[in-house]
Amino acid sequence: MQTADRLTIATGEVDGSTLMERAGAAVARAATAAMAAMARQNGAVAVLAGPGSNGGDAYVAARLLAERGCAVEVFALGRDSLTGDAAAAARRWTKTVRDLADFAPTGFGLVVDGLFGAGLSRPLDGTAATAVRALNAAEVTVLAIDLPSGISGDTGQAMGEAVEAERTVTFFRRKPGHLLFPGRAHCGAVEVVDIGIAASVLDRIHPQTFANAPALWSAALRIPGRTGHKYDRGHAGVFSGGASTTGAARLSASAGLRAGAGLVTLFSPASALLVNAAHLTAVMLRRCTDAADLAAHLEDTRLNAFVLGPGFGVGETARCYAEAVLKAGRALVLDADGITSFAEAPDRLFAAAQPDRLVLTPHAGEFKRLFPDVAADASTGKPDKARAAAARSGATVVLKGADTVIASPDGRAAINATGSAWLATAGSGDVLSGIVCGLLAQGVPAFEAAAAGVWMHGRAAELFGPGLIAEDLPGMLPRVWAEIEATTP
Repeated sequence: MQTADRLTIATGEVDGSTLMERAGAAVARAATAAMAAMARQNGAVAVLAGPGSNGGDAYVAARLLAERGCAVEVFALGRDSLTGDAAAAARRWTKTVRDLADFAPTGFGLVVDGLFGAGLSRPLDGTAATAVRALNAAEVTVLAIDLPSGISGDTGQAMGEAVEAERTVTFFRRKPGHLLFPGRAHCGAVEVVDIGIAASVLDRIHPQTFANAPALWSAALRIPGRTGHKYDRGHAGVFSGGASTTGAARLSASAGLRAGAGLVTLFSPASALLVNAAHLTAVMLRRCTDAADLAAHLEDTRLNAFVLGPGFGVGETARCYAEAVLKAGRALVLDADGITSFAEAPDRLFAAAQPDRLVLTPHAGEFKRLFPDVAADASTGKPDKARAAAARSGATVVLKGADTVIASPDGRAAINATGSAWLATAGSGDVLSGIVCGLLAQGVPAFEAAAAGVWMHGRAAELFGPGLIAEDLPGMLPRVWAEIEATTP
């Protein structure tokens, strides 16, 4: 954001003071709307102004609110250290400024948090920490400027005390801390405001972190054409486990079909053929008991993407199957038991990876097994952990969770925000693997397939609502596809 501000100001079309005035005006509008929603509550507003640009925005908001007739009190931290546009904004506030140490939330209907924004790099301490503790303990509505004070803009982590806001106003673009937990929970509803920074500055900044949304990957999707054939949409394969662990693979296979693969085949050991046959309709079934069977199947070059891991079992068979698929140049989604099978031999997997062919979908525990040193590095946030794993493995990495991060070996990372708490259910991850595989089978590149699959999976859960189980997810994908097609040029 500092670079975006600087590049914008360098054009000469707008100066820093104007950007700050626009930011403060946006905060004032949001504060006015919040107070209108609390019509029966005390209308007094406390504005907490910090020592940097966030403080400057806070002084502008305070002045504009006072001009509208609001009862406003400003509590300042480090006012004497303000410089530039922020110092000028503070001078334009001509009413009393009280020290932050005097702040008590009692008696205020709204508190505007303008202490620190996304650039904070250390935990809050002293007067700031005391004020935040008091604020969080009070029953008062909080509006944060840019990012709640105490939340890292890079990682979303709370650095000691951190403000818990009901609403956050930020500028130009969201920051990782708005999307990564616990920061996402601290932000409340996030409003992104245009203050006059041209999107073209991104061409010079070259951001590598994105919010996961259709605009990021919809151009790479393969929408069926009227004259197309099922083989135009790829043939996905899913490896089944033994007779007592077949359900996970069937969930993946069903999701692969709903994701758009033209054909999906379940490859089953002989012991599970009858169990699987009793449950399958559109999904085809073939026997695959050992490496020789797999080699014969791979002779069919139309089979172009596979899922290995859900319910498969941990061990050498999984390792050999994964290596054979990758050596044959096919795409592979490795999940669950497939990932765990390489915990003691990760280099063996990484050596087999080919560009744009491997997608790993670990949850935190599986990630720790495959990348123990990366997982243990407390100095990095989730996007950088996923990036490091992708660079080391040569795979697209889907680091799952409420704030799933998708990372590519080329350094791109996307943070997902779709989904619901109901996705924490058995088999949900198996469905995700199938969706990603179905997209890979259609020729979608690995990063885009993984990012789209994660978004679609979460959106399906949102559309279904409470009571979701994994079996419900594939059936919601037609509605997700309809939304994507309706918004894709």
